[in-house]
Amino acid sequence: NKGKTEQVNNGEVQAENKDQPKLKIVNQDSKSRPYAVMINNNHAAWPQCGVQDAYLVYEIIAEGGITRMMALYKDQDTAKIGSIRSARHYFIDYVEENDAIFVHWGGSPQAYSRISSSRIDDLDGIALEGSVFFRDKTLNRAYEHTGFTSMTNVKEYADKKGCTRDTNKDLLLNYSIDEIDMENLEGALVANSVDLKYSNYHTTSYEYDEETKLYKRSMSNTANVDLVTGEQYTAKNIIIYTVQNYTLNDGDNKGRQDINNIGSGNGYYVSGGFYIPITWEKKSHKDQTVYKYMDGTELKVNDGNTFIQICPKNAVITIE
Repeated sequence: NKGKTEQVNNGEVQAENKDQPKLKIVNQDSKSRPYAVMINNNHAAWPQCGVQDAYLVYEIIAEGGITRMMALYKDQDTAKIGSIRSARHYFIDYVEENDAIFVHWGGSPQAYSRISSSRIDDLDGIALEGSVFFRDKTLNRAYEHTGFTSMTNVKEYADKKGCTRDTNKDLLLNYSIDEIDMENLEGALVANSVDLKYSNYHTTSYEYDEETKLYKRSMSNTANVDLVTGEQYTAKNIIIYTVQNYTLNDGDNKGRQDINNIGSGNGYYVSGGFYIPITWEKKSHKDQTVYKYMDGTELKVNDGNTFIQICPKNAVITIE
């Protein structure tokens, strides 16, 4: 049932017919592969740009308590995305589960090893600066935080490189065209604010806007705004769960992390001013993560963009 579009009224699923409207967040009939772009989340690299156009964004811990984000784009023409940063190997699990083309600027030794062994399609700014990737030298920030790309650039190069155009996987999530009645789902509780303390360095938080039915995104007490538009990023859906992370003993003393993300556990789905308990299961690096209600049926999410917040086990999660 992955990627299947359904209508949900008062918590009950109804069969889709040909006359029903299409999803707004993605074209569910499109077979084009998504692009997964590594987004810099060092505080010195804010603000970012182009993230609002992503239909799906993962945020996971990295070394030094910093997080990295990986934004997925499908059939978009976003003119400026970034800043772009180096790959970490565990993000490639989420590249693979979405059958995405990976866009990054450099990477850890572990990431390069995974890219090679998994034979994923990737575009690397180290090799492609000046063509696919470009610098914005007008920014008042360190040079390493000035790397960007565009959807036009990556699509054109992916075509030249001969990347497979059609995806072999369904969308990760099951979307509902009709607004889900979150309040009446089993276990629903109010979620006007969400606070996720990844580390002493970084916190991601959301505030619900009842008028727009979206969550306004902030990080470490700073509104997460776009470099180009100046507008604050919003989320329609938020999925939250924790996994164990630990420091790699790789001899480089860089503090690089790994995560135990193969397995299963509990989490939360947040949307429309409420949250419910859910489960997650990922059977292998390549397999798609499956999200379910507590009764074992597969999760449906609202038509809109989704942030998947994969937090450390010791993260402080507050939903009120």
